[in-house]
Amino acid sequence: MENSFKSIIDQSKSVLILLPVKPYFDQVAAGLSLYLTLRPEKEASISSPSPMIVEFNRLVGVNKVAQELGNKNLIIRFSDYKANNIERVSYDIENGEFRLTVIPKPGVSAPLEDQAELSYSGISSDTVVLIGGLNDSHFPVLTSTDLAGAKLIHIGPRTLSLSSGKNVISYARPASSCSELVASLIKESGLKIDSDIATNLVMGIEEGSNKFSGSDVTAETFQVFADLLKSGGKRLSESSYPKKYEGRQAIPSQVSPMTEVKKQEVKDAPKDWLQPKIYKGTSIS
Repeated sequence: MENSFKSIIDQSKSVLILLPVKPYFDQVAAGLSLYLTLRPEKEASISSPSPMIVEFNRLVGVNKVAQELGNKNLIIRFSDYKANNIERVSYDIENGEFRLTVIPKPGVSAPLEDQAELSYSGISSDTVVLIGGLNDSHFPVLTSTDLAGAKLIHIGPRTLSLSSGKNVISYARPASSCSELVASLIKESGLKIDSDIATNLVMGIEEGSNKFSGSDVTAETFQVFADLLKSGGKRLSESSYPKKYEGRQAIPSQVSPMTEVKKQEVKDAPKDWLQPKIYKGTSIS
């Protein structure tokens, strides 16, 4: 199938997994699990516009989530230094190494070493996977040109409503959580789930389904959960932290979780929900 998740991933050279603004625990768990699954086979990265918070530290690989959207271009910025103090910038090659020289105007001091800040920008990935979210506001980058040329995929229990006019291949379908959907897609694609990935997904399903009390919990949810436990997934408490990776921390009071939109019970899902769809956001004048 041309638009199957497996075929798209197989054809991709580099995959960027993008989390929404102020992601839920479940969304981070799903995104990290997909990243860890693809990493051995593909050039993969994961990014979030919001910093990771302490709550996410028990997820394996949380330190791999970057706030930079991509690393195609290196940006050098001089903090607290007036741009008009610079006369010119030149470069040369010395002993096979690139050297950049910043030349200040006469009578003006050069930028100090501790004023230099390095960062990255630009996306080189040919496939971008959007995890969760409901609309453009959850993925601000969709309104920029950074994703030009990249194939966009969305995975979530709710359809992504866009006004940016972007073409998106949707794998949205009713489920208890993003983690349940990612677990199903990984299995359907024949990709390997190790114990770390399974543990992330187990925790994601428990959090996303509110301990299996959500209205979207079905027999399929329990089947997926059982399969993850068989794959080595562990049910860790909030005070348990995987030792393999250490997560970055943010001050909880400065980063508040995204308000969860009230879910509507889906009694009988249409058959076409189970098939991937290509849709285009509507323009708003």
